[in-house]
Amino acid sequence: MLQKGPLHAHIIERFDDMSEQLQQAARHILEHPQEVALVSMRELARNAGVQPSTMTRLAKFLGFSGYEDLRGQHADVIRVSADGFAARAMQGDEAGTSGEGLAHRMLQSLSAQIGRLCEPEALSRLSQLAERLARARRIYVLGLRSCHSVAWHFHYVMTLLGEKTVHLDGPAGTGGDALIRATADDILLAISINPYSRYTLEIAETALEKGMGVVAITDSEVSPLVAIAEHSVLFPTESHTFFHTLTPALAISEVLCGLLASHDRKAALQELKRVDSYLSSMNTYAASIPRRKI
Repeated sequence: MLQKGPLHAHIIERFDDMSEQLQQAARHILEHPQEVALVSMRELARNAGVQPSTMTRLAKFLGFSGYEDLRGQHADVIRVSADGFAARAMQGDEAGTSGEGLAHRMLQSLSAQIGRLCEPEALSRLSQLAERLARARRIYVLGLRSCHSVAWHFHYVMTLLGEKTVHLDGPAGTGGDALIRATADDILLAISINPYSRYTLEIAETALEKGMGVVAITDSEVSPLVAIAEHSVLFPTESHTFFHTLTPALAISEVLCGLLASHDRKAALQELKRVDSYLSSMNTYAASIPRRKI
């Protein structure tokens, strides 16, 4: 799972009482606890997108006399996994910042991130979320902006197994309209990362008002989805590039589909045979480039 710092539980406990700026700083520390021990307060604040004074105010809000006391609590966090900030800081430019060096670092990081999903806590969360999805009459799937690919992937694979999912992705702003006929027997699977899509959060609130269950694939224990979800699976989004990575989220999506398929293997095999037969009759795929008719 995500790397946890020594103040992890304390920050989460006080998070809802923080101002927006303090939350932004706290979220960065939750997601990058090793940075506190490795970089200056100014650099940490810059990475978090806040003023240095915000870090001081956060430290005092958490009960410390100043930032240095907060930093001291993180002294041991530099001993982190190979994909962490500490490892990158110690490597410096040895691995390079472009070409094969950058590709190596990115793939190594992705491998470690997916590997952490094998930890007992993550496996337990995955199992619980899959069980909850299996009990639902219908699964409404929502992921917007960068998370759209994860939602679509989950929905597409699930359509191979039957008609259990509804992708909330209608044209002309009608995506949420599919919830009109949703009931308390249904569930919403919401996927979102920081910065969180406002519409995703609004749809999640609407689902709750209809008596539906909500489960989430998201990036942090202080994600607004975690506060309202029955179950949530967390994944890291840090990357060696300018962009978030969604590779762990796609892995979670595939695992959930696999767990749901194994829930009733006989029915899953019947549906897959039906799909194969239909796609074959439509001549959907080709093993070579088709010749053009002249």
